[in-house]
Amino acid sequence: MAISVSRTPLWCLLQQRANNMPSLKDLFQADPQRFTHFSASACGMLLDYSKQRIDTTAKLNLLALARQQEVESRRDAMLRGEAINHTENRAVLHTVLRLPRGETFNLNGENIAADVHKVLAQMRSFSDAVREGRWLGYTGKSIRTIVNIGIGGSDLGPQMACIALAPWSQKNLSLHFVSNVDGRHVADALANADPETTLFVVASKTFVTMETLTNARTAREWMLAHGCPAEQIRQHFVALSTNVEAAAEFGIAPENVFPFWNWAGGRYSMWSAIGLSIALYVGMDKFEEMLAGAHEMDLHFAQAPLEQNLPVLMALIGVWNINFLGLQALSIAPYHQRMTRVPAYLQQLEMESNGKSVTREGQRVDYTTSPILFGEAGTNGQHAYFQLLHQGATIIPTDFIVVAEDDAGLPGHNKALLANCFAQSKAMALGKSMQEVRAELGDLPEKMLAPRVFEGNRPTSTLLLDSLTPRSLGAMIALYEHKVFVQSVIWDINAFDQWGVELGKSLAQQLISLDPDAVKEDYDSSTRGLLQAIRRRDKTTQINKQLQ
Repeated sequence: MAISVSRTPLWCLLQQRANNMPSLKDLFQADPQRFTHFSASACGMLLDYSKQRIDTTAKLNLLALARQQEVESRRDAMLRGEAINHTENRAVLHTVLRLPRGETFNLNGENIAADVHKVLAQMRSFSDAVREGRWLGYTGKSIRTIVNIGIGGSDLGPQMACIALAPWSQKNLSLHFVSNVDGRHVADALANADPETTLFVVASKTFVTMETLTNARTAREWMLAHGCPAEQIRQHFVALSTNVEAAAEFGIAPENVFPFWNWAGGRYSMWSAIGLSIALYVGMDKFEEMLAGAHEMDLHFAQAPLEQNLPVLMALIGVWNINFLGLQALSIAPYHQRMTRVPAYLQQLEMESNGKSVTREGQRVDYTTSPILFGEAGTNGQHAYFQLLHQGATIIPTDFIVVAEDDAGLPGHNKALLANCFAQSKAMALGKSMQEVRAELGDLPEKMLAPRVFEGNRPTSTLLLDSLTPRSLGAMIALYEHKVFVQSVIWDINAFDQWGVELGKSLAQQLISLDPDAVKEDYDSSTRGLLQAIRRRDKTTQINKQLQ
């Protein structure tokens, strides 16, 4: 039986150091060059982690922990194409999706990089035809509305990127994302759409995902009900899938199916054909710039020493906070309105990847894995949940993401945004003492002063991007992808399966009839009771309709 990482001498040394870690205020006073010593740059971005409760000793021991856990060799194994996703016996090669044209990558004797660029060429041909008005609907009109139907990685990644890259969008195209099986979601998307000029992009690797197919069938029925001949459905639907047969049975022409591969998991797949909606919205040139930015970060991750490696440093900071300081949540605060969906995207990336409780050897872990991640765009978050970050009894680290360039060009706005971001991280780190409050307000009763005291000592990192472009967005997302992988290596878990998602899917299929008499005998009384409540409500509704 393998020894748990938590039983190793390094883990014990790190815990001892965490128990005796000075406050952030003391750390800054002790080292006037702290920012220089605890920051790093790469790929057009600066990572400032000087406001993390960490010192040189802890940092060196964390780097030693990374080497003990074989982060470098595991990284290299992933990048070589070894089947590191051992529960599904698959390679993990989302990095191949962003290799430059002309490079090769052989997997099982096949140059899969050539296959990737073949699909990219297919994406370019199609997206150009739509954007230039050459792809026509069943009445001969150009496409003006695009509806992406997917869920999870087939929705969150493309949606996040399209919002972030809106300045490059084609203004005569409107874009909607439908994910929830709740009929209100697809109904709202179709409410103002014109069936003659609407294109549906159905994103499902297997073409059997219940939520996605339910919404796709509704969209198909909507098209038929509005006069689209069945044989013309192919002009209004394309599929992003590995299951060409199922897509064809749905009515999508084989030439309108954009393939991808099982070595790129859903939450790592927006670089593949899953990114078609991004290409349609901002153009294939910008999509490929995003790939280039991600590839630049891939090279940094593969080549930079651990001491200057941004994904490694971010990963180790997270491990330090979660496992040694006992800080189990992470707030993502992007101070850029177009990054509003970045927290939701990172929720899936981090918690679906590392929300695991058994090691690669199947042993139960005896330490916490994955942060509980949430967030909101700044400055909105300041007026929502930041009160808890500043003064709550639960200490929650924060990643601030901020962009230096002012691409809005409105006087005063960007200065106010940057000032707010930097002020928040300073306040969380250094706080405000009782003496400072008393000096401001005078000799008031302590019950009036105490609520104005900020303890500080609340860890934050700031990721400063030079600008928000397709290239920098690609690099930033790749940074978080690799951070998640490094943490999975430290925790000895598989970041690339998601069996926890599957149980709920299978149970939903068993309950789809909502018939309490159809469920198995071993169903719990709560589930059976809820089904019976729905049946009583439906019967009451039917009776009321008959009486009207």
